[in-house]
Formats: sequence, C-alpha cells, structure tokens
Amino acid sequence: MEGLALKVVGFLLALGILVTVHEFGHFWVARRLGVKVLRFSVGFGRPLLRWRRRGDDTEYVVAAIPLGGYVKMVDEREGPVEERDLPGAFNRQPLWVRTAVVLAGPMFNLLFAVLVFWAVLVLGETGLRPLVGEVSPGSAAEAAGFRPGEEILSVNGEPTPTWSEVLYRIAAASAAGEPMELKVRDRQGKLLRHLLPVDAIGDLAEVKDPLAALGLKPELPKVPAVIGKVLPGEPAEQAGLQPGDRILSVDGQPVEDWVQWVQYIRDHPLQKLNLVVDRKGARLELEVTPKAVTTGEGGTIGRIGAANQPAPDLWERYRVEHSLGPLEAVPRAVAKTWEFSALTLKVMWRILVGEASLKNLGGPITMADAAGSAVSAGLVQFLKLLAVISVSLGVFNLLPIPVLDGGYLLFLLYEAVAGHPPSEAAMARGQQIGLALLLALMVLVFYQDILRLSN
Repeated sequence: MEGLALKVVGFLLALGILVTVHEFGHFWVARRLGVKVLRFSVGFGRPLLRWRRRGDDTEYVVAAIPLGGYVKMVDEREGPVEERDLPGAFNRQPLWVRTAVVLAGPMFNLLFAVLVFWAVLVLGETGLRPLVGEVSPGSAAEAAGFRPGEEILSVNGEPTPTWSEVLYRIAAASAAGEPMELKVRDRQGKLLRHLLPVDAIGDLAEVKDPLAALGLKPELPKVPAVIGKVLPGEPAEQAGLQPGDRILSVDGQPVEDWVQWVQYIRDHPLQKLNLVVDRKGARLELEVTPKAVTTGEGGTIGRIGAANQPAPDLWERYRVEHSLGPLEAVPRAVAKTWEFSALTLKVMWRILVGEASLKNLGGPITMADAAGSAVSAGLVQFLKLLAVISVSLGVFNLLPIPVLDGGYLLFLLYEAVAGHPPSEAAMARGQQIGLALLLALMVLVFYQDILRLSN
C-alpha cells in the first residue's frame, strides 16, 4: 500500500509539473505577444481551485482530472467577443504570432528538459565504475571479445563513467536499431574496442536486464555477510539475529558474501531457514522465516529486516562521483535533450514501420511505476525521469496530428503556403481524425500497461 501511494504521488507530481510547464509556455508567449488569455488550467473537468490576481483578467484553475491542461484565449471562432477584446483575439493575430503561441508549449517542455538535465549534471550523482566482473560463455559479449576486469570507457563515442550511463547508452542504441562500439581499458591499461551488433540484446521491451542479455556482469566487491542493523519487530529480530553476527551458512549452504545471503532470503519468502552464525567466535544455530513482500512488478520476495555492516573501504575502487561545472554542463544538457528527442523520434518511427515492438509504448501506469521508483531513489533520479518525460511530451506534441500542437502547426503551415487558412469543414474533419487517432493510441498504451501488470 505504501508503494502504491508513492507511485501515485510521484505520478501526480511529475505530471503536474510537466503539464504546468507546457501550458505556461502557451500562456507566457500569448501574453507577451498581446493575446488575451481567459483561463490557465492545469487539469480538466471540475475546478478544485480557482483564483484571479489583482488587475489580471486571466482565471487560474487547478481541475480534478490531472491528465493535461489548457490555455483558453479570446477567439471569435469559439464564441462572441466584446469589441474591446478584439485586438487581443487569437484568430486576429498575424500568422507568426499564432505560430509562436502554438509552438511555445512543446518548446517550453524541451527547454525545461535542458534546465533539468543541467541541474542533474551540476548536482552530480554517485554510481558504480563500469568494471566487467564476469562474461557469460557463448554470449554476445564473449563473441565481441569482452574479458573480466575491463573498464568500459565509452559507448558509440559517448563517455560512460558509471554503469547507469553504460546501460542508458546501450539501451538507446538498441532502441534506435544501431550497432554499438564500446571502448574499454583492460587490466594492463591497454585500450581496446569491442563491437556489438544491433541484435545483441534483442527486443529491448522484452528484456528486463540488458547487461545479462549481453552476457556481462558488473564487478562488485565481496561484502561480508555481517549483520549491521536489525529492524525492530522484523523476522531478523524475532529470530535472535544481532548486529555483528556473521552468517556462515543457510540451509547447509555456505554463505560467501552479503549479495548471496540477500538473494537467498529474497528467493525464499515464508520459508523457515536454518542458519549458522558466528557471534564473537561462538557458533550459533538460528531459524528465520522471511516475510513476503510484493514488488513493483507484482512478484513476491522474502525480507527479514536486516542491513549489512557498512564497509566503505571495500567500495573505494568501485564508487564514482560524476558532476560538471555550471558552465560546462550547459552544452552537455542541450546535447542530452537533443539525444533524447532524436531517440524518441527513432523509436516512434521504428514502432510505426514494425521494426520495434508495441511494448516500447508506455502509458500512465508505466509512468506511475517509474515515478514511484524514481521518487524512492532520490532527487537526482526523479529529476532525470522528469527530464526524459518532458522531452517525450514535447516531441509527442509536435507530431503533425490534429488535436496536438503539431497538428495546429500543420494548419498554419498550410495557411502560410496557400495564403489562406483551411476551411472550417477541413479543420473540423482533421480534428475528428486526430481525436480518433489519439483515442486509439490511448487505448493501446493502456492495453500495454495492463499486459505489463499481468506478466
């Protein structure tokens, strides 16, 4: 229940921010160019909050359905307009003004993504150095020549200081249908290049762990299976485990490190486990029954409510802190926004022509799940998700589909070329077609979300 609440809060927070940014773009440019705005609404349906500022004719609204928003401008095509408001009517503005107002929403989303990526780069993040631990026999990684101990320096020319950056670059190349060239440094300091084919991972939508699909396993330190903290009332405390206890074996199997111990616990929910522990030189036999915890994917894992004993010295070789200076981060933030924009278009095109699975589409449920995970992971992860979704929202709204901003821009382009706007009948028909396409897309993404939940 707590996880569900976090997902809902994360989803509403992300969507509220991005919708506000998008609509504020339309609103801000319209006001600056002399268009009178009647209402600025975040959300649709029944208003929950509404207010006006002194000396401002615009009504500001927060509505009940948080799946969008709108800016209502004075327009003679939507109803009678008082004579004093005619100069500020949207339909009476020059073509360039109307184009700027329509374009502003998506552009503000892209500019917001640049700002957020900049903040992430300046704040920096701590990650794991991309050191190869194991290479699976017969895998694509082995065929490409990977060897244990190598450090991945770049993917397709882009630096990869952390494993998370490696994962993103590999996933981006796979989604775009591009081969991958990885530059690595081996244990002797020699620089090498490994080439991975386009199909090295397969359908990214079907793969939960791209690294495992490639046959790579990160090199991690062997953290001793020593209890550092026991949570009150949890199975570990009930079993008699104490801080300082070293887990020697579970169900007769020797425990080599903390990772192996945690995995065994996760794999055995609600099962009684027989432990042998070392407590200050004395061997003790204990029994513990992990409680069952539901994961975000709908599965069940075991948990006993214990944390390992901190071993910071073990992580010095593996931990990387990566950040940029304020000025240095500006071009990198612009480049990241451009990369994600291009990737979004490539994936959309590959889905359209049947080269990529429809499972790459995600709707509100997928977004809520990602938002909940990002919120729990901290500010930087949430900001990164916010930037990616902002790019997607900006690019999607620029598609030439009536109902979207891109569709309206298409009508304005027709007006610029023909010298007159499309007929009202043609625009109405276009809006109907666009609405039908949008509804079909909504049904499709909800269907994909439901499929993910059922799997």
